[in-house]
Amino acid sequence: MFDSLKTKLTSFVDSVSQKTISEKDIDDLLWELQLTLMENDVSLSVSERLGEELKEALVGQQVSLSEKKRTFLKKALADAIRNVLQGSKMDLFDYIEEKRANGQPAILAFIGFNGTGKTTTIAKLAYILKQRGYSSVIAASDTFRAGSIEQLERHAQRVGVRIIKQSYGSDPAAVAYDAIQHAKARGIDVVLIDTAGRAETNKNLMAEMKKIVRVTNPDLKIFVGDALAGNAVVEQAERFNEVGIDCSILTKVDADARGGAALSISHITKRPILFVGVGQGYDDLLEFDPDWLVERLVPS
Repeated sequence: MFDSLKTKLTSFVDSVSQKTISEKDIDDLLWELQLTLMENDVSLSVSERLGEELKEALVGQQVSLSEKKRTFLKKALADAIRNVLQGSKMDLFDYIEEKRANGQPAILAFIGFNGTGKTTTIAKLAYILKQRGYSSVIAASDTFRAGSIEQLERHAQRVGVRIIKQSYGSDPAAVAYDAIQHAKARGIDVVLIDTAGRAETNKNLMAEMKKIVRVTNPDLKIFVGDALAGNAVVEQAERFNEVGIDCSILTKVDADARGGAALSISHITKRPILFVGVGQGYDDLLEFDPDWLVERLVPS
């Protein structure tokens, strides 16, 4: 996980540790670092921001011994990454508790491109919610893709949660509305709305997405993106912001050698990352914490 980017960052720290820190040296090294970051799917604006943070921390510092300098550099790099990720942490369970205290279900709508693992992510979250003592119901509002309802039914059966569905071609917003009414009538804590994966160029599906949002008024619109898509996932999130994104979940992070998507998406969208998918099991969904990412990127 993130091996490529961590290797490059380690090389940067080792290189700077062997030099006397001057502004000219830093400019050259940071330029090389920014190129390396972009090669590892870190967006241009994020690589520039990290460069600025590091330059501010390093220029003019008098750190003589290479080992002390290395320790100093690691801290400077960790602080720079944390600053880029500032505001990227959100506790979903606290949010659900607030809604439950008011006698209302938390309504979560999941949006994203085709093939990002959205349906599986919903099943994982339903499983985690159940483990934590929360009840949930899934709305099968992807009435477009062949096999989507059956896939969701299999997941729901394995996890042990109720699914609300209609036939293919039905109004997705109506399915979601029925699930919300079901939750309110039975005191269910969370409604998880699955939607059809779509491309921003598919105007009909985007209009359908806007209708679902308008009819259900979800508490959170959660963008699900594939970490392996790199910079493309950031562009996708920006385009889906047409309906408004409140937070993101990154899937397939365990297979991502580069790590750029995790660094970039929160900074670009100005919205927190809720979870990262790190495997195929239902419990392989981790709450995102900036320190978790720092530990995996900064040299040991």
